[in-house]
Amino acid sequence: MTETNFKAALLAGASAGVSVDLSLFPLDTVKTRLQSPQGFWKAGGFRGIYSGLLPVVIGSAPTAALFFCTYELTKTVIQNSLGENWATASHMMGASLGEVSACFLRVPVEVVKQRAQANSNLTSRSILVSVLKQEGFLGLYRGYFSTVIREMPFSFIQFPIWEHLKMRWSSYQGKPVDPWQSAMCGAVSGCIGAGVTTPLDVAKTRIMLAKTGTPLATGNIHFALKTIYAERGPKGLFAGLLPRVMWISIGGAVFLGVYDKIAHVPFKEMTCANIHTK
Repeated sequence: MTETNFKAALLAGASAGVSVDLSLFPLDTVKTRLQSPQGFWKAGGFRGIYSGLLPVVIGSAPTAALFFCTYELTKTVIQNSLGENWATASHMMGASLGEVSACFLRVPVEVVKQRAQANSNLTSRSILVSVLKQEGFLGLYRGYFSTVIREMPFSFIQFPIWEHLKMRWSSYQGKPVDPWQSAMCGAVSGCIGAGVTTPLDVAKTRIMLAKTGTPLATGNIHFALKTIYAERGPKGLFAGLLPRVMWISIGGAVFLGVYDKIAHVPFKEMTCANIHTK
């Protein structure tokens, strides 16, 4: 991976992350409130739909940039070392390592964001201060492992499907896919991945929202899944399925479409003006 490609991945990833997180934030809030233990209406309903936006604004660009830089680097190293026959494995490994690294930035943002979404009367700043005071710095990483456990199978599903669909479409038309075509492939792969991993997302949300000192707050994802099933049955494990699938399908289109659009612009042309007008 050359320095130019690294910079392209950095800029493209950051742009893609911000585009998705800001445009689809209301859907994310609805999903979180549907998954919260107090239920959708008690968590705020449709009030304060942008609660928790500030930490997302701050963390979105570096998180997405870190993911794509790790993804592209891992994919390049594996394919250069083992050949193109390992393409699918390189996509899986690159996406998995990308998620592990990105979660170091994503999880603190998620903790503050989701608590603000589920408690619209609290500000992001007050939640951050409360977490640090009551749980210390490590409190910001509650749910790290449950987030990684959610993200890794999702990436295992989404990225190989995205890359495969692009390859098949490219082969069919006899030229590389356009960004809009990449976006459509991203929507399909995101929809499949989101539906399959929804129970893990519900468990992650409940862990992050749990009161300090409760069994759920320990971060045991198996216990969280059992608790949710005991409380609400199979339906509870798929709480927020529709907004999650909608959010990630649209988000996959925007995220991967914007990434492909910017990543393939020659880096010397990547001025702000060019990015906004191309």
